Amino acid sequence: MWKVEWMTMRLRAAFAAVCLSLGMPVGALAEDSRYGVNAMPGWEAVGRLNIAGRNMCTGSLVAHNLVLTAAHCLFDPATGRRVDPTRIKFEAGLYGGSAKASRTVSKAVLHPGYRFGSGGIAQIGTDIAVLRLSTPIDSRQIRPLSLSWQASRGDIVDVVSYSHNRATTPSLQRGCEVLAKQNQTLVTSCQVDYGASGSPVFEAAPGHAPRLVSVISSKAAIGARRVSLGSVLDGTLRALMQSAG
Repeated sequence: MWKVEWMTMRLRAAFAAVCLSLGMPVGALAEDSRYGVNAMPGWEAVGRLNIAGRNMCTGSLVAHNLVLTAAHCLFDPATGRRVDPTRIKFEAGLYGGSAKASRTVSKAVLHPGYRFGSGGIAQIGTDIAVLRLSTPIDSRQIRPLSLSWQASRGDIVDVVSYSHNRATTPSLQRGCEVLAKQNQTLVTSCQVDYGASGSPVFEAAPGHAPRLVSVISSKAAIGARRVSLGSVLDGTLRALMQSAG
């Protein structure tokens, strides 16, 4: 097992991170044949974000009217300008082209430390945003996801995501490992593709409802090994949710 200090040094010096909301065609992940996404309790709270009809990300319902995603999803990758939040649609539980619920967005609140385009591993730790839906989603229809601040190195986690090659059907990757945690950045062995920005990283707890511990920011490489980088949830999220709600 690598030491955290070694991995952090390598990440700072050598990894190539790519923002996942860009529309570049890449191979899609396959679902684990033993555990389809429908076997994961609460997965319907995860949905696709249709951003101004040009880009896509993934988001998660964390309150009846709030969605958690990556902050960089709210910027036009070509111009660097903020996207009008009213031009974003959240499609919860989208599967095979049919969504459990669909809502437009009325407001977006970003982590106060996030600066689009500044780059660097430290920036990834602030890459979170909360979207307020124009109309709440009834919790009897879709239950919002539970949150946790407890992600640690060695934890086993799962990821549900949408990608450009699986734009209408989510991918589920089970049994990833948290390889390192540096400040508010989480490094996991999960492999994700374009469109997966904002995807929830779950604590793996068989038989129990999943708890969201991180939000995917980018994919990266440590040598030949593919990894993903995410922002760890902390008390800042509570403030963002209060501001957005």
